[in-house]
Amino acid sequence: MADRAMQLIEADFDESRIADRAIKLIEADLKESRSVLDAAANSQEFRDSVREIAAAWAACLKVGGKIMLAGNGGSAGDCQHIAGELVSRLNYDRAPVAGIALTTDTSILTAIGNDYGYDQVFARQVRGLGRAGDIFVGISTSGRSPNVLEALVAAREMGVTTVGLSGRSGGVMASFCDYMLRVPSDRTPMIQQIHITAAHIICGLVEIDLFPRD
Repeated sequence: MADRAMQLIEADFDESRIADRAIKLIEADLKESRSVLDAAANSQEFRDSVREIAAAWAACLKVGGKIMLAGNGGSAGDCQHIAGELVSRLNYDRAPVAGIALTTDTSILTAIGNDYGYDQVFARQVRGLGRAGDIFVGISTSGRSPNVLEALVAAREMGVTTVGLSGRSGGVMASFCDYMLRVPSDRTPMIQQIHITAAHIICGLVEIDLFPRD
């Protein structure tokens, strides 16, 4: 009986320790997230980049162009999220605009990956779907994703405007982008959080520009 009581006490102690550790991790992540968001909000470069990218998107869409987006992993999910805000809506009802996530068609992705290699999965789509005056948005937290870099090169060759979303340094991709949004962080989860925050702002500015309301 005493052994069973001791086991229960030890179990409660372990659970308490685990709970305390979880609370500390939650608090640390939330504080880091707030710190990175504050750094972005206080950065003139970051604010200017958001404004300039929104203006470029709006100008492209006004003349019938399209916004193509590509990235890997969580950034692929962001591409789909952003395309959804453009084609559907963000803040209010209005006409759809052209946003395409190049991360969603498994037949295209696997065919290109199998026939030409994974580094070409986005570049070949850009070459097939893009037209001069369109915009390609490459999302890479490191700024070094080979398939995103190849797509940026392809876009440049075709007269497609290039936009990069990355981390603090911008990585290699910065030299291939007409517009660059750098998040003031080196940690992937934090960078991704600010990417989608910035994307919401950009989509909101585009929505207001194309479909102004009183």
